Amino acid sequence: MTATLYGIRACDTMKKARSWLEEKGVAFTFHDYKTAGVDRQALERWVDRLGWEALLNRSGTTFRKLPEEQRADLDRDRAMAIMLANPSSIRRPVLEDGDALLVGFKPDAYAQHWR
Repeated sequence: MTATLYGIRACDTMKKARSWLEEKGVAFTFHDYKTAGVDRQALERWVDRLGWEALLNRSGTTFRKLPEEQRADLDRDRAMAIMLANPSSIRRPVLEDGDALLVGFKPDAYAQHWR
């Protein structure tokens, strides 16, 4: 099974994750949120496993630029709506490989998964 790396091509953290995977010879496909959006079923699967709090990047520019009324009183449904409408608000990268689901790039976590 080939891993899938989700994110935005120009993101520095994404570049680090892609470089790490390529250097280690890990086969993966890249899903660019900017061009392909995010699939509702994939996002629901991630939120069910990790919680919306782990996926919504509240410190990013995309989220901070949203009107205050959209950012207030967040719950699962409101956070999902924000992430579906603004995929750049999803913390990245998201890496799916079989049953593994990793959010953010941490070389140690990647190494642990592919040892």
